[in-house]
Amino acid sequence: MWLYLLERVVLAVTIVVIAVTLLFLMIHAVPGDPAAILLGPRATPEMKAQLHQQMGLDQPLIVQLASFFGGLLHGNLGFDVFSQRPVADIVFEQLPYTIELIFVSILWAVVIAVPLGCYSAIRRDSTVDHVAGVVTIATIAIPSFVMAVYALLIFAVTLRWLPAIGAGNGFWDGLIYLVLPAFAIGIGWVGYISRLVRASMLEILGENHVRMARAFGISEWRIVARYALPLAILPTVTILGVGIAWLLSSAVFIEVVFARPGIGALIVNAVNTRNYPIVMGVVLVTTFLIVTATTLSDLVNAFLDPRNREKL
Repeated sequence: MWLYLLERVVLAVTIVVIAVTLLFLMIHAVPGDPAAILLGPRATPEMKAQLHQQMGLDQPLIVQLASFFGGLLHGNLGFDVFSQRPVADIVFEQLPYTIELIFVSILWAVVIAVPLGCYSAIRRDSTVDHVAGVVTIATIAIPSFVMAVYALLIFAVTLRWLPAIGAGNGFWDGLIYLVLPAFAIGIGWVGYISRLVRASMLEILGENHVRMARAFGISEWRIVARYALPLAILPTVTILGVGIAWLLSSAVFIEVVFARPGIGALIVNAVNTRNYPIVMGVVLVTTFLIVTATTLSDLVNAFLDPRNREKL
C-alpha cells in the first residue's frame, strides 16, 4: 500500500511541476507589458522599470522560474501586485466558494443520475428508458455556460423565483444562491453519469454471478444494489476523479455569469490585468486539486473492485 501511495505522490508532484512550468512559459509568451497595463498609459519609463524590478520581470526567465519554485518550497506563492497581500491568502479566501459550488453540483447530479441509470438498465427499451435517453443526451449536448444564461433569464429574470447574482450571506441563504449555478453545472453530469451507469449496469447484469443470484431467487432490486451496482459504479468514480478539471473549467464561466466569488472569477481578473502571481497561485492550487481527485478516485476504485485490491 505504501509503495503504491508513494508512486502516486511522486507522479502527482511531477505533474504539478510540469503544469506550472508550462503555464509559466505561456504567460510570459502573451504579448503586452504587464507594467504598462497595471500602471496605465501615463506611466513613465522609470515607473515601469521599478515595477519590473518589483515583480522580478527584469530577471532572465529561468531565474524567475527558479525563484518561483524556491518560494514555493517555503510556502510562499508571491504577493498580489495591487494589494501586496500574500497570494496564498487571496486564493484560499476564494477557494471555498468554488469547492462548495462543485460539491453541490456533482452531489445532486449523482443522486439523480445513479438511480436513473439503474432504472433504465433494469427496464431496458421501456418508454422510461427511451425518454431518459433522449433527455440525458440533450443535457450533455448543451454547454454549461449556455444553460447558465437560460437558467438566469428564466428563473431569475422572468419568474423571479431565485436570486440572480452573488453568493448570499449565511448557510441557508448561500444554498439558495447556489441553486442556479449548481443546476447549470450539474445538469450535464446527470446525463453523462446516468448513461455511463446504464451501460455499465447492462454489462454487469449479464455476468455469471448475477445469473446465479437470480437462480437463487434473490429479488432484482437486491441484486442491483448488492451485486451489480458496486461494480457498475466504478467507471463513474473514475470519471468523477478525472472530471474535476472539467468541473473547474465550468466553474470559471459560471462564476462570471452569476457574479459569484471564487477562483474562476479570480483567475479571469488576474489574466486580464496580467497579475502573474495570482495566475500562478490559482493554477498551482487547481492542479493540486485535480491530481488529488484523480489519486483518490484510483484508491476508491482499488478498494471497491476486488480485482484491483492487489494494488493496495
